[in-house]
Amino acid sequence: MELTGPRWKGKEFADTALANPMSEIVSRLRTSLSPSMPNALLSGCTALLEAEPDAADLLERTSIGQNITTFGGDKQCFQLGPEESFYLYHGLACIRVSREDGTAVAESELWNHFCSERKTFPELYKAYSHLRSKNWVVRSGTHYGADFVAYRHHPALVHAEYAVLVVPENDGKASSTRLSAWPDLCCSLRLCGSVAKTLLILYVSTCSGDRSSVCSLEELTVEERIIRRWIPERSREGKCLAGDDETQ
Repeated sequence: MELTGPRWKGKEFADTALANPMSEIVSRLRTSLSPSMPNALLSGCTALLEAEPDAADLLERTSIGQNITTFGGDKQCFQLGPEESFYLYHGLACIRVSREDGTAVAESELWNHFCSERKTFPELYKAYSHLRSKNWVVRSGTHYGADFVAYRHHPALVHAEYAVLVVPENDGKASSTRLSAWPDLCCSLRLCGSVAKTLLILYVSTCSGDRSSVCSLEELTVEERIIRRWIPERSREGKCLAGDDETQ
């Protein structure tokens, strides 16, 4: 299947997205949360955030976290993944994080916690924040065999365009065996094609092996590569021959 651009779920949804840029919605979310700095409760690899109605609406519109329950007084609880938690805490600086006993979690502690829970967290967060900085909506790609899926706008308006795989590199060399063999790459491409997604590989590299500090994020660089299957029938002389036949 050849993809030609965003696949909107309704005729006027493209206009709706154009009238409501994701960058503005994220900015409004930051403005809404920053004054009160709501607290998110750290629980393993996730964090639970209680949000007032206005903030909850903006979290929904930015597609950050998963709404899991509603409390009395219209408060809603959102379950945040590790990248989402750190994005709100570090990237937007609009929430606090605490442990179950109520003690606050410092930025360095939160960084080390997520790194201990997931070895590749620095690269995954860098990839997540990189896409968010370009105003893509980023969600988990588990159902598609990927790290993330990227949407041009809210998932209710448009289908995901990219299935994203994150490949860590060190000094320009892949530090994992991911996609190191052709069968792995072919499987990923076929899977993406079957669900109408384009495969986007983000190579996240650093020249330093020290990732103990959040400052190491500044050393990480992201290289984007879009991979598509080569279909010979669309590249050879068949098209020219077909055109010749039509003129005869």
